[in-house]
Amino acid sequence: MIQLYNTLTGKKEPLEPVRPGKVGIYACGPTVYDYFHIGNARVFVTFDVLRRYLACRGYEVTFVQNYTDIDDKMIRRAAELGITVEELAERFIRAYEEDAGALGIRLPDHQPRATEHIPQIIAIIEKLLERGLAYVVEGDVYFQVQAFPAYGKLSHQPLEELAAGARVEVDPRKRHPMDFALWKKKKEGEPSWESPWGEGRPGWHIECSAMSMHYLGESFDIHAGGQDLIFPHHENEVAQSEGATGRPFARYWMHVGYLNINKEKMSKSLGNVLNVREMRRQFDPRAIRFFLLSAHYRSPLNFSPEQLEQSARALERLDTLLYNMRERLPRLNSALPDPQEEALLKLLAESRQRFIAAMDDDFNTAEGIAVLFELAREANIYLNRPEGQKANLLKPLLDFYEEMDEIFGFARQEEVTPLEAEIAALIARRDEARRRKDWAEADAIREALREKGIILEDTPGGVRWRYKE
Repeated sequence: MIQLYNTLTGKKEPLEPVRPGKVGIYACGPTVYDYFHIGNARVFVTFDVLRRYLACRGYEVTFVQNYTDIDDKMIRRAAELGITVEELAERFIRAYEEDAGALGIRLPDHQPRATEHIPQIIAIIEKLLERGLAYVVEGDVYFQVQAFPAYGKLSHQPLEELAAGARVEVDPRKRHPMDFALWKKKKEGEPSWESPWGEGRPGWHIECSAMSMHYLGESFDIHAGGQDLIFPHHENEVAQSEGATGRPFARYWMHVGYLNINKEKMSKSLGNVLNVREMRRQFDPRAIRFFLLSAHYRSPLNFSPEQLEQSARALERLDTLLYNMRERLPRLNSALPDPQEEALLKLLAESRQRFIAAMDDDFNTAEGIAVLFELAREANIYLNRPEGQKANLLKPLLDFYEEMDEIFGFARQEEVTPLEAEIAALIARRDEARRRKDWAEADAIREALREKGIILEDTPGGVRWRYKE
C-alpha cells in the first residue's frame, strides 16, 4: 500500500484515489519570466519520478503542470526587455522545455497556460461572488478570507497568526488585510481581458484553481509543489476552490523541501541563485537529476559542486554495470544456477521488495537508490568472477535495472554496435589473460586497442572504454 505524507493532515496516509486505479496530479509549474533554478528543478524532477513510479505500480496517471504566463513578474520583466508579455512567455516556455528535457523530465499530459483559461477563471469568480465569498471594489475582485472559516487549514495556522506573520500590501479597500485578488483591474500598458467587472487580468492564485479543476475535476487526488507555496498560494487555492464548489479540492498535498546552496538559503540578495541553464554547461544533467533524488523529497537538500561530482561518480558506476550486462548478455548461455548465482537471485528478489517498500513509504527515493547500489556491488562481483556468467541470471538483473531506470530516468542508454561488440570481445580476451596472469597478452591487447584509438580504463565496476580525444 502506497503511503504519502499529506500536508493537509500532517501525517502519512494510504493513497486512495478518487477514481480507483487512476491518479490525477496537478503540479504547480514555472512562471515563465526567466530560466528556472535548481530549487525549481528539485520540484519538477521529484514529481516527474512520482508520476513514473505510480505508472509502474499500475496506476493510470493524468499529470497536469501549468505555465503561469501572466502575473506581476511577467509584466515587469517584459517591460525591462522591451517585449510583450506573450513574447516573453514564448521565449521562456521554450527554454523551460529545453532545460527540463535535458534533466530527463517528461512532458506532462496537459500543459495549460493561464491566459488560455480566462473563461474558467471568470466562472469560478462568479460562483464566489454568488456565495458571498468575494466582493468587487472599483473593478478589482477580492476573496474574503473571513467568510471562509476553514482558511488556514493547509498551513495549520489560524487567520490571526497568518496575518501577523505575512507581508501583505496595504490596501484600505480590503475588508481584511489577508483578502487576496481574484481579478485585477486593467492598468495602462498591461494585457487585459473582458470580464463582468470590466477589463483586467486574473490574480495569481485563481489561475491554478481554474486549470487544475478544468483537467482533473472539482475533486482530484494530488496537488504538488514546493514547500514555499504552502502559504499563501496553496492556502488560497484551497479557499477559493472549495468556496466555489462546496467540495473537497485535492485529497493529498505534497510539498518538496527547500534546497540550500553551500548551506545558505538560495536568494537573489545573496547572489547564489543557480539556474539550470547555466548548470548544464558545468555538469552532466544526469548528475543533477541524480543529486536531486538523492535525499527524501521532504528533507532539506544542500547543493555544492562536490556533491554534483559525487553524483557523477555514482552514475559512472551504474553506467559501467549496465554497459557490461548489456554487452555480455548476447554471448551467454543459460544453465542451472550454482550456489553463488542462487544467492544473487535471492538478493535480487529481496532488493525488488526493499525498493518497493522504500518508494511506497512516502516516496523515499534516497532509500530506493541505496538499494540499487547495494545490489550493484554484488552484481559487479558476479560479473568479474573467473568462471563466467549465465544468461538466466544476467537477464533478470538487467531487466530489474532497466525497470528502475524507467522510474528514475538517469541511466545512460547505450546500444551495443557491431564495432563495440568487437572491442568487447578483445576486452573479454584481455580479462581472461589477466586471470591467467598472462600480462604480456593483456598488455598487447591494450596496446592494439590504443592504436585503434580506443582507451581502456580499469574501474572498480569493470573495464570501460572510450575513444582517444
